[in-house]
Amino acid sequence: MTNENTALNAPQSGGCCGSKASAPAQPATADDQAVCPVMAGTPVVKSVAEAQGLFRDYNGSRYWFCCASCGPLFDADPAKYAAAA
Repeated sequence: MTNENTALNAPQSGGCCGSKASAPAQPATADDQAVCPVMAGTPVVKSVAEAQGLFRDYNGSRYWFCCASCGPLFDADPAKYAAAA
């Protein structure tokens, strides 16, 4: 198990987990979109999440989060959330 990038200090404002990643200046392409593995069904713009440190690498795959609250939840049981993604 590898968990990389634990920086989740980006400023956030209200959203699903009490915080929300800001929207990109331009609409995201299909390749730049993901779904948060913790808050199932919540869309994530990969480039915005990466800029804010809202991602983890686990078993050779990258997972992006909708907010800073999701990272610690993922860290607590990455296999559970990776399987759901």
